[in-house]
Amino acid sequence: MSKFTVQDFLNKKKNGSKITMLTAYDYPFAQIVDAAGIDSILVGDSLGMVVQGHENTLPVTMDEMIYHTKMVTRAVKNAMVIGDMPFMSYQTGIYDAVRNAGRFLKEAGAAAVKLEGGAESAEQIKAMSKSDIPVMAHIGLTPQSIHRTGGYKVQGKSDEAAKRLIEEARIVENAGAFALLMEAIPMELARTITEELTIPTIGIGAGPYCNGQILVLHDVIGLFERFLPKFAKQYTNLKTEALNAIITYREEIEKGVFPSEDESFK
Repeated sequence: MSKFTVQDFLNKKKNGSKITMLTAYDYPFAQIVDAAGIDSILVGDSLGMVVQGHENTLPVTMDEMIYHTKMVTRAVKNAMVIGDMPFMSYQTGIYDAVRNAGRFLKEAGAAAVKLEGGAESAEQIKAMSKSDIPVMAHIGLTPQSIHRTGGYKVQGKSDEAAKRLIEEARIVENAGAFALLMEAIPMELARTITEELTIPTIGIGAGPYCNGQILVLHDVIGLFERFLPKFAKQYTNLKTEALNAIITYREEIEKGVFPSEDESFK
């Protein structure tokens, strides 16, 4: 199996095949996600919440993103790895945006980057694309904007807001984005945008009509308990399994069962 590329993203939209994406933040989980045949891994700034324990994604730094992306790229053989541009790594101007995006490719081994925002990020997307840095845009609910938007709310519900998101989608496509991630928007709006764009759309809480889907790994496998978004689906609960295993380990030590002769040298 060959490495998944930007061209594969575009081809899957053309032939009607669904694109599969998931987040990962370290070597062992990236190995598992890759072995499962997932097309693309996003090293998301969501690590601020699910790995670091912050209340939101804003504290995550560029150096932390590079650190985690390096671990993921070392583990992956087939999936396309995308680095997530953290808060204030691109908003401060085109120079900073291109320089920081380039770090994902040059230092961390990623194949592309993702950044939040529509019209306000168009010049950055254009400059990155001209520098041969593939960019996935992100509109709808943008977690880095929670203080402006008032929290984690569904976007594009009114006619005016829907028109604005459609225009944002056109803007980022024209700026050179190779794909568009849409988060927490009504599914019919997502269908309209998907049908209008030539680039593929990836949904997270955007319904079934997108060209692909992504979720946060820790939601999928039950390792994040603070909340489970409406759009997420938990397929197993690794936290419970891990807790039970560690309790059994503790009990075996206390009872003198572990280590036995099988775990000892003679």
